[in-house]
Amino acid sequence: MARTKLILICQSGGEFVVKDDGSMSYTGGDAQAVDINHETRFDDLKLKLAEMLNLDYKSVIMKYFLPGNTRTLITLSNDKDLKRMYEFHGNSVTADVFVQGKAGFDAEAFNTPKRACGIKVAESVTPVAAFTTSAATLHASPLSKQPGCIMPVEERTQISGGVAHMPTMSPAFTSTDNADATSSIPNGSISASADASRHSLDVFDMNCTPADTVKKRRRTAAWKIGANGPTIGSVTDHVGEKRKHTSKKKNIPSRNVATETDDVDERQDILHSKDSSTSNDPIKASLVESNDAPPELLLKIWKDAITGIGQEFNNAKEFRDALQKYAVAHRFMYKLKKNDTNRASGRCIVEDCSWKIFASWDTSVKKFRIKSMTETHTCESEFLKSYHPKRSWLVSIVKDRLLERPHLKTKELANIIRQDFGIAVNYTHVWRAVEDAKERLLGSYKEAYDQLPRFCEKMTEANPGSNIELFTGDESRFQRLFVCFHASIHGFQNGCRPILFLDAASLKSRYHETFLAATALDGDDGLFPVAFAIVDTENDDNWRWFLEQLRSVLSTTQSLTFVSDREKGLKKSVLEVFENAHHGYSMHHLLQSFMRNLNGPYHGDGKGSLPINFMAAAHAIRLDGFNTSIDQIRRVSARAYAWVQQIEPECWTNALFKGEPYNHFTSDVAETYIKWIEEVQELPIVPKIEALCSKFMELINTRRTDSSKWPTKLTPSKEEKLQREASCAYGLKVLFSSDTLFEVHKDSINVVDISKRYCSCLDWNATGLPCCHAIAVFNCTGRDVYDYCSRYYKSDNYRLTYSESINPALAPFESSDGEITDAAHVLPPSVSKQQEKKSQAKTKSSSARTVFCSRCKDSGHNKKTCKEPMDDPLSSMDLIDAPISSMDPVDAPSSSIVPVDALSSSVITVDAPPSSIVPTDAPSSSIVPIDAAPSSIDHVDAHSSSIVPIDPPSSIP
Repeated sequence: MARTKLILICQSGGEFVVKDDGSMSYTGGDAQAVDINHETRFDDLKLKLAEMLNLDYKSVIMKYFLPGNTRTLITLSNDKDLKRMYEFHGNSVTADVFVQGKAGFDAEAFNTPKRACGIKVAESVTPVAAFTTSAATLHASPLSKQPGCIMPVEERTQISGGVAHMPTMSPAFTSTDNADATSSIPNGSISASADASRHSLDVFDMNCTPADTVKKRRRTAAWKIGANGPTIGSVTDHVGEKRKHTSKKKNIPSRNVATETDDVDERQDILHSKDSSTSNDPIKASLVESNDAPPELLLKIWKDAITGIGQEFNNAKEFRDALQKYAVAHRFMYKLKKNDTNRASGRCIVEDCSWKIFASWDTSVKKFRIKSMTETHTCESEFLKSYHPKRSWLVSIVKDRLLERPHLKTKELANIIRQDFGIAVNYTHVWRAVEDAKERLLGSYKEAYDQLPRFCEKMTEANPGSNIELFTGDESRFQRLFVCFHASIHGFQNGCRPILFLDAASLKSRYHETFLAATALDGDDGLFPVAFAIVDTENDDNWRWFLEQLRSVLSTTQSLTFVSDREKGLKKSVLEVFENAHHGYSMHHLLQSFMRNLNGPYHGDGKGSLPINFMAAAHAIRLDGFNTSIDQIRRVSARAYAWVQQIEPECWTNALFKGEPYNHFTSDVAETYIKWIEEVQELPIVPKIEALCSKFMELINTRRTDSSKWPTKLTPSKEEKLQREASCAYGLKVLFSSDTLFEVHKDSINVVDISKRYCSCLDWNATGLPCCHAIAVFNCTGRDVYDYCSRYYKSDNYRLTYSESINPALAPFESSDGEITDAAHVLPPSVSKQQEKKSQAKTKSSSARTVFCSRCKDSGHNKKTCKEPMDDPLSSMDLIDAPISSMDPVDAPSSSIVPVDALSSSVITVDAPPSSIVPTDAPSSSIVPIDAAPSSIDHVDAHSSSIVPIDPPSSIP
């Protein structure tokens, strides 16, 4: 059976001790145990640990080790990190979590002295000397389940909280928690589930799953995610606090319907509170307060949100919230004329409709009471069908749906609202609601830029030797961010071949930032991130700046090979910034461009053979092999051949390229980074960078762990290639010329010079691995083949690439003592609409295929729209009575042979008077018909009387 929970051994108060081998252990302090499952939320775990360990919520930092790795601590920062940790420990019962933070849990800040956070306390554990805890010595005690019952309201007010009993547990370690935020519900009542006949009282049951507890809590408290972490808002206002009286002169005057409708969206705030109309019914109370219930049940309850005259509310906000739900359920629109903290007067938005309502503050009972109400609508029912909800309600609905399914599209949300509530909402309104909901859930995109200076500072502190620099332009607007970790520099200079792939990708955010990356290849041909940058726009200046930053962090004197998209035009900048460097074109982008520019007509093997021959030309080691491949392209398409010739073959084919061989790698580097951050694509800039850093850390740790188990001397992919070459070495005859020079015979003769690591087949030079001829020599001489393999492909060198780690840092808005710090003010980059439209037009035009006319052969139009004049072919037509066999061209150049579409079976072209028949590009007026079969069409030289037969037209290229 698959594991359903993971027990976390939460240790705090101790310290880390670094051993001689670099591993760490945790000594001293206390330990507590809680269990989680795949539905547990990070905020719930953080809040529970803060309360359990008496730590300030904002200062809590959680770290853990990966299984089998005691060198690098991984930080838990969000739900995704928690899910990763749960998956990493898939075969484990327990996991150690190390908690740090400032002492002092502020219970009043969360408006509850004791609360359930959806985390089950498994058992308190005696502190251990080292960080590892044997799973065999830890067993969670079974938890007793209390029988549920529906209790009268009088009895509920006496309940202080549900107690979860744990057998064999000492009183000091007994956990007593409330299932719900009881302080959020007036009179201490505890909300029950929707069906009282089938559900028990929501007393905190230690056997329930964290997801169940989370859902219960959501019905009584509203989470607010802000810049300083999640906070919990009070469900109801403080009734006893001093009220602010507003003069009647300040009341909002009545205006026209259109203006009033817009203002209603701004004035009527949604507060997740309980309506007084349901205060005597805890079942309705819990459902009215949230959108977790089925829409059908919500609408049924909302229809009774307003009951009539005498209904009481705690304040005006509660009344407006209930009125909004009442209007949604009954599908009508209203406007508030007198709307302040003391009174509210509403009327149906349709003129002359009789529905109206008035409520005001009653000082005798200190409640907001409905004083008058006309419940009947006299407006037409057709208007009710065209109901449009206000924006605040729409945002709240969208926000709840995005919490459940974060990747819902706008159109899908519009369909869900129509299906659930019977309201057809305009796409634009839903899109705006989605933008507002995401900002409430994820934080402000604009304010996230203010966190960048602090984030860069903390990352640099956590990773000494790294280069992380932030650049701003005019008005302190974000311009550039460069990130290069020390672990990346060390891995590239000590373990990777001197190749760097340069690529860019749009982050698809509202500010249109662009992601630039320099990526190397490790010994197993895996991507190894060296440096990346985020810039306000992709242009030559930003690329040159990125290359200059890269040069400052790479101190190697070795010649580097850079690979980039040919269409970006980076060759000049690369060769100017890096001396003795080589620049090649990315095979991924080059092949895409080749296919995009293919146009007919095609001959011979057809269009399908062109990409095969193109890649064969790129991989050809010898020049004659390259020429053979492009000659095959010429035979199929003259236009494709011309395109290949103009893209500088010396920058992409093995036969002519002087740098490090690279064109075996055809993947899109930028797409790999986009996949890494696709789950946080819509988040502000700082979470995106954090996601990338987390991926780097995960990649380094995972590959370090995997490579430690490799039994071979070479990386797996290179070991497999070497074994294939070794199998081809059997049966080869080796002749000794000297101690280092040999001849290898089979179908051909190849010369092997082991002192220079050279073979005349050139495979050894191109791949860095001995070819079959060299391996045959090693087998005869008793040499070790691994001594002649490139060091970049050896497993030890691969492990050296990933020997250094990237260390996590505190969240950008937190300091080491838990206090918020001030940082430089950074504004988001400015977005020019003209540049955006120009970029879109450029992208569209570059991806469009060029159209060629089949009649005049010009580009930009087709045969149907061709405006080239056509002469009457009969005006110059002469019949030829001579036998077909006697008509042959003499010395006619091949370039003058032009196929004719419509009349190819019976015409030839001439470039002379009708008496001399010549193959040429003559106008259609010179077409001469002949009565012959296609196979016997002949061309006659106008300047020669001799007649020579030629091949049929099908053989003409």
